[in-house]
Amino acid sequence: MKKASILLCSALLLGLLAGCGAKNEANTAEPANNAPAAENSSTNTAAEAPAAEGKYQDGLYFALDKEDPKTGWQYFVKLQVEGGKITDVEWNGTNATVPVDKVTYSEQGKYGMKEKGNAQAEWHEQAAKAIAFLIEKQDTKAVTLDDEGRTDAISGVSIHVNELFDLADKALAAGPIQPGPYKDGNYHAEADKFAEKSGWKETVDVIVSAGNIVRVNFSGVNEAGEDKRQNSIDGKYGMVANGGAQAEWHEQAAKAEQYLVEKQDPAAVSFNDEGKTDAISGVSISLKSYYDLAAKALEQAK
Repeated sequence: MKKASILLCSALLLGLLAGCGAKNEANTAEPANNAPAAENSSTNTAAEAPAAEGKYQDGLYFALDKEDPKTGWQYFVKLQVEGGKITDVEWNGTNATVPVDKVTYSEQGKYGMKEKGNAQAEWHEQAAKAIAFLIEKQDTKAVTLDDEGRTDAISGVSIHVNELFDLADKALAAGPIQPGPYKDGNYHAEADKFAEKSGWKETVDVIVSAGNIVRVNFSGVNEAGEDKRQNSIDGKYGMVANGGAQAEWHEQAAKAEQYLVEKQDPAAVSFNDEGKTDAISGVSISLKSYYDLAAKALEQAK
């Protein structure tokens, strides 16, 4: 009897020990089963982090405005996005009567906002502050503009900045672009000497941004220092009055310049023995020498 009791107690003790062991294993297993879920959660958070850092697709962005009929300036904006954020912005402009871009023109002291307009800073200096504001805010809608395109939100900036924010918005909405084949910058080429017959030394200026030609200026200079384009604008060249032409020299030159901007290649046009072409509507002036000079200027951009 005593022996049977001992055996019964031993059996009960073994059962209790087995139950405790199973319970302990269950408690140990629960965290192990949850561990993969915790790892996945951590991994998902890390994967979502770049989206939280910036909202734009990485790449190069560009937008070109129409030429302002009052001022003659045509603005453009180039943006670089890295890690989803705007990291670099170029806000600039070109003009048919100015051989270089607006920033360079202002840096050279030729735009003269302080001297001519009594401004607190030159155009390029104010433009730089507006650009810094855009990069800081990372949002083209972060500024309120008045009817003239100006804002009180950016300290030290009195110029109209609507072109910057409007074009930046347009560029970002359009998506990234592939840069063109040329190096950004201002490029100049001119004839070796003054032409014996006309007295003009032909000049060509080409402006490149985002790798593409954004402005071409055909002109010339005579020994008196007069500018051929301005001479035509002032009515002194007189192609219509004196030669019965369909348009003045600077008007025809503008069409030829725009054609080159569209084609992006001076070699895209063929000329006859007189240096003229039928490829550009409304243009009867000789152009081959200008396209040759454009090609020469662009050699510097390769």
